[in-house]
Amino acid sequence: MTLDRRSRATEAFFGRRKGKPLREQQVERMTHLLPERMVDLEAAAPADLKTLFPVVVDRLRLEIGFGGGEHLAHRARTNPSTGFIGVEPFVNSMAKLLAVIDEEGLPNIRVYNDDATQLLDWLPSESIDQIDLLYADPWPKKKHWKRRFVSQVNLQRFHRVLKPGATFCFASDIDTYVNWTLQHCRDHGGFDWQAQSASDWLTAYEDWPGTRYEAKARREGRSSAYLTFKKI
Repeated sequence: MTLDRRSRATEAFFGRRKGKPLREQQVERMTHLLPERMVDLEAAAPADLKTLFPVVVDRLRLEIGFGGGEHLAHRARTNPSTGFIGVEPFVNSMAKLLAVIDEEGLPNIRVYNDDATQLLDWLPSESIDQIDLLYADPWPKKKHWKRRFVSQVNLQRFHRVLKPGATFCFASDIDTYVNWTLQHCRDHGGFDWQAQSASDWLTAYEDWPGTRYEAKARREGRSSAYLTFKKI
């Protein structure tokens, strides 16, 4: 596909943005609820990102590519004192999360519906407690590996916005992407892999709700890896 100048500059988003036509109620939410929850990158980032939320939060967590929003919504429900920012450019996926927000409220979720690198570059340095990149597109063909979100330039973005000692969590069922991420984090030098034994990275995260991508992988006979890195 032909990339616009912004995509080439950020080395981030590749792929389609919309699938099935939205239903009337979904269109209504995208028109009215999305602007209420959207992080406004046209405005300067607040010195304290906690002020983005209408409730008091003591931690900030960023999920890049939240898919159907199952994981993000679960974490927001079970961690009401954490402020979540979810990034997802795929319109239908955003519509699914907005439906949950509409039904349940979940005041501790803000969203961004475009290129995640734009948001990363907007965020203040050392402002995020955790970044989740879960079942990102693995771009399995070797000629497309350069499109993977994990790259040296994006790891540098992660490193800038994460607080000292904060974590980057990565899950995937694709061995080549798991190895790719381990190698890139090692080569970057600013991330310490926290695994002490094989069970550490083969065991899902605490209070893990699962995702539809993970369920599909299991149906197809693939196991998953759960990597945790600490910023150093």
